[in-house]
Amino acid sequence: MKTTLTKYNGREREFNKEIALSYIETIVNFLKDKVKESNSKGLIVGISGGIDSALVYALCKKAFPNDTLGVIMPIDKMDHDLVHIKELEKSQNAKFITVELKNTFDSILAATNVEDKMSISNIKPRLRMTTLYALAQSKRYLVCGTDNKDEYFTGYFTKYGDGGVDLLPIVHLTKSEVKYLSELLNVPYSIINKKPSAGLWEGQSDEDELGFSYDDLDFYLDHIDNNVIINKYLDQKVIEKIEKMHKNSEHKRQSAYKPLEINKK
Repeated sequence: MKTTLTKYNGREREFNKEIALSYIETIVNFLKDKVKESNSKGLIVGISGGIDSALVYALCKKAFPNDTLGVIMPIDKMDHDLVHIKELEKSQNAKFITVELKNTFDSILAATNVEDKMSISNIKPRLRMTTLYALAQSKRYLVCGTDNKDEYFTGYFTKYGDGGVDLLPIVHLTKSEVKYLSELLNVPYSIINKKPSAGLWEGQSDEDELGFSYDDLDFYLDHIDNNVIINKYLDQKVIEKIEKMHKNSEHKRQSAYKPLEINKK
């Protein structure tokens, strides 16, 4: 799929619509199979107002029109995101539910007295994970994650937060491919063209925090087996940052590390 969905002429990319539509069906069938295998009934997705959760919801709804639940979980003020969420509801003929988590978040902060900015920020996706699993178990649903290939490769997700899920439907799609498939599935353009943000704090931007653009990261991932092309078109500092993030986040892509087993013989 990766070599044909996106083709390049230098840095210019082109998408194959036929293959994109086929891959949508592949994901939908994957979701149906996993729900059946686990004796579950449907799927649940956390809705942020961003493109990744919008695409995952659209895919889940396509697989399970009557058994897909979108959940909005506000902690900070999210007026701008709520506008986009309403647009997504309309375009997908959906009705999301809201679970307010601000009081719970504030209680944890008061109880732990944590002051480190990143530690505080990571509490948010972990609270949302707990909320999604509580709802999912009560309904016999599976939790769908929203991490794309860029985020998964660089570890740009919270361990046991937005990384704590049952299924990762879009983990093989780069950010640009996420945008293209979103167009095909009627995700509003206001969401598709929105500046990516994990919403960890006010004014937070993915690309500012990463230190490189998604466009560069997409290009790197699409040419990961061709160092000549990567070195020709990408700045060396960007390459080093990407590879360092991948190496340092390996623990996020593994289950808990374990020591060697005791030899009982």
